[in-house]
Amino acid sequence: MTGSPFRVLLVEDNPGDVLLIEETLAERPGMYELETAERLAVALERLRAGGIDLVLLDLTLPDSEGVGTFTSVHSHVPDVPIIVLTGQSDESLAVSTVRSGAQDYLLKGQVASDLLARTIRYAIERHQVQRQLKRTEQQLLNAQKMEAMGRLAGGVAHDFNNLLTAILGTADLLLEDLVPSDPQHVDIQEIRKAAMRAADLTRQLLAFSRRQMLEPEVLDLNALVADMDKMVRRLIGEDVEFTTALSPDLGRVRADPSQLEQVILNLVVNARDAMPEGGKLTIETVNAELDESARGREPVRPGPYVLLAVSDTGIGMTEETKARLFEPFFTTKGEGKGTGLGLATVYGIIKQSGSHIWVYSEPEHGATFKVYFPRVEEPATPRERGPREPVRLRGTETILVVEDDESVRRTTCRILESLGYRVLAADGGAMALDLLKHHAGPLDLLVSDVVMPGLSGRKVVELVREVRPGLKALYLSGYTDEAIVRHRVLEAGIPFLQKPYSVETLARKIRGVLDG
Repeated sequence: MTGSPFRVLLVEDNPGDVLLIEETLAERPGMYELETAERLAVALERLRAGGIDLVLLDLTLPDSEGVGTFTSVHSHVPDVPIIVLTGQSDESLAVSTVRSGAQDYLLKGQVASDLLARTIRYAIERHQVQRQLKRTEQQLLNAQKMEAMGRLAGGVAHDFNNLLTAILGTADLLLEDLVPSDPQHVDIQEIRKAAMRAADLTRQLLAFSRRQMLEPEVLDLNALVADMDKMVRRLIGEDVEFTTALSPDLGRVRADPSQLEQVILNLVVNARDAMPEGGKLTIETVNAELDESARGREPVRPGPYVLLAVSDTGIGMTEETKARLFEPFFTTKGEGKGTGLGLATVYGIIKQSGSHIWVYSEPEHGATFKVYFPRVEEPATPRERGPREPVRLRGTETILVVEDDESVRRTTCRILESLGYRVLAADGGAMALDLLKHHAGPLDLLVSDVVMPGLSGRKVVELVREVRPGLKALYLSGYTDEAIVRHRVLEAGIPFLQKPYSVETLARKIRGVLDG
């Protein structure tokens, strides 16, 4: 055993036995720190204070006797190994205590000092192995639970995104025909807002399940935090003091900048809610190294990392809260004050980015969320600054829409026609190819769903390009990244638009592909 001495609590009322144990442990200086208690009540009070690594327990005490003595101690400290050291030579009692969780059952007067020392060492080592195994089993159960919920979210997302595409598109088309003073304009705006909130919830679920679309690039984390300064200050309010401690020699990370901003905002909101009467919020960045010692929390690849820490001086969290902190829909806030998806979203984004997140907190002592991003050596991707150049949203080109979902196909065609385009529509690859046999006019763009019965969107584009070489294409999908990757449409330079989309989003994407 190495490191700090192990704290041993000896529960024994016989002064001679206490002296013997003291002499035995003193033979190995620096390895043990011994504390004693003559009564069960005194022992339980000491154990409640914490810090004990092992208990040596006599079963015959002035205020307790027999297996009930062991049960009382074990129930107070189930995670602390207990060695029964008693004068009761009772086989049934020995079997009962060991089955109840005792690490060993030793008889006074029959244990040599070297055997007692070995038994203590083995008990501690065995308990550490058992505790690590239990932790690993719990991590596996949590991972399986998260995976099951992720699969459910991914399965629902496709159909839900198709429905939201039709709702958002139709609402936008109706709004174009109404003046703001029209009472129906307000009603349709409410429909659109509800659809956008539903789309946000879907994105959060996909983020938690690590199945959303990411566009990673090499980032300077300091620059990203600095750019968010004003937004953070607006979020937290004037009663929260906000400071940053950004390392000047910070390494770079690879992540999706918009998703990383979402991580920071969610952590900031969580910190603000933990300080209802004000406090201090700190965002810190620093280079860090993770080694084998970090594997106790979860599997970690040792090496260089960049640490992003968000700390608050709020109400803190109990161990029970921390254990469920990243579960979707778990919240300590009152009814109607949170969806329980904020930290679940953070967890999913971090994990999908190949990074790690840990939380340190105690009740009434605030909380610190530490996110470790693998450090990369490439130069940071230049960030766009200033207003975006205006994009012409309308056009007169001819576009072929291939979409198997009727409501999405009808809505998309109506949007494009309202923007001035000539539109051809097909419910799948076979119909698209047949349609082109009878269409002798120009064709400027193919807009296709990715996952369809029969021919996939990728195959449809390949076959259409045999008839119309060089035809530009835009892929649409409501599926998650896993399904899209299988169809090879996320390769560099391939235009892609995730459902649901608004009229403006679709219009900008169409013009970007046509003009590009």
